[in-house]
Amino acid sequence: MKTFGGKVLFLDRSDINTDEIIPAKYLTEISKEALKPHMLEDLKLEGFDPHAASIREKRVIAARSNFGCGSSREHAPWVFEVNDINVVIASGFARIFRQNMFNCGMLAIELSEKDIEALFEHSGGAEITFDFEADKLTVSSAKGSRTFAYQISEFDKALVKAGGWVEFADSKY
Repeated sequence: MKTFGGKVLFLDRSDINTDEIIPAKYLTEISKEALKPHMLEDLKLEGFDPHAASIREKRVIAARSNFGCGSSREHAPWVFEVNDINVVIASGFARIFRQNMFNCGMLAIELSEKDIEALFEHSGGAEITFDFEADKLTVSSAKGSRTFAYQISEFDKALVKAGGWVEFADSKY
């Protein structure tokens, strides 16, 4: 199982699509590593620089709603994975993006809009820790800390524990 938690990259926008996560022109790359420098390079968000050195230390993404909409492609979770980001937290996900995250052994955590708003109150220097077995995450920042409960299905939890769909299937079939 991957390690979850760490410093948070807050992307204060809804409807971040897969073309913004990894532009389509890179879909011909034959390795995940080749995707690495292109993560979020087409994301338009005031004050956001996808090449800022500070992004390389982030391990969790927090966003608003409908994260991962657009084309269905595994490259979107892959570019996060190769950049050591194994968690995306939002109030809603595009169905295929969400399942691709779990299929890659990563977490797509859905919180209510109210909880996302409370999470965003910690933007700027926040870190998140996970209690995977208890389905809880805790955000800590200069503003204090707060714990949020989340739910994922037992099957998706099994995929994450195994390291992804391929590893899960290898252990079962």
